[in-house]
Amino acid sequence: MNMMIGGGIFPEKKLILENIFSVTKPIIGMVHLKPLPGAPHYKGESIEEIIEFALEDVRRLEEGGVDGLQIENAWDLPFPKPEDFSFETVATMTAIGVEIAKVSNLPLGVNCLANAVIPAIAIAKACNAKWVRSNQWVNAYVANEGIVEGASAKAMRYKANLFGDDIKIMADVHVKHGSHSIVADRSLAEQTRDNEFFDADILIATGNRTGDETSLDELIGIKESASLPVIIGSGMTIENAKKILSIADGAIVGSSLKENGNWWERVNSDRVKRFMDQVISLR
Repeated sequence: MNMMIGGGIFPEKKLILENIFSVTKPIIGMVHLKPLPGAPHYKGESIEEIIEFALEDVRRLEEGGVDGLQIENAWDLPFPKPEDFSFETVATMTAIGVEIAKVSNLPLGVNCLANAVIPAIAIAKACNAKWVRSNQWVNAYVANEGIVEGASAKAMRYKANLFGDDIKIMADVHVKHGSHSIVADRSLAEQTRDNEFFDADILIATGNRTGDETSLDELIGIKESASLPVIIGSGMTIENAKKILSIADGAIVGSSLKENGNWWERVNSDRVKRFMDQVISLR
């Protein structure tokens, strides 16, 4: 494995997942938040109702045995670009994160769509979350929202200003829901090293859209070029868990833990339990 970045410029980060989750091959369960104030599909529900919806999914995920949780404004379609991410969304996600921290001891992460990493860091700092996910950490891509640029330079300075060394960065190498034509002349190995060079902590391999299985070739390509841990960002199921976890260091899982395998439905406790039984047998 190439150790040039992790073992050279920056301190060793090989055990960073174990330090957060205290297990190998951790599974992070997604908490897809209902439409939040300011979003087009928000219909005036009380903040208490939105929080309770999230807490019920948290309870079901924790009962099923996941190793961590990640909140995401998944229902705020269409997603704004980072510079248009609203104050009310930050406020509501912070309120939700604080309430989750009261009822669960599981490590918590934050993803603000689309690629609003600085707001995610602010939320993480306020609710003691352990990581944020960046869909585009370096370079740029053409997303549904338009051209989205890497967040790393501004985000790392903002994180430093908050004394946020404890907030880790999970960075997609090939983010879903977009075209990578802007960097098509750069190999997967180069893009992997770009994320490491700009000080990401954990790398994410993902499919083309939410719920899509991550290509095994892409996972292998990232893993072979990385000194950092590499986790899966979409499409892991009971059926493909064995082949994925034979390579990946963990996974973020949403759709396959939901009713009917749809990300927009409720977490199903039985599905979570069966999924985690399979994962535990593979560790």
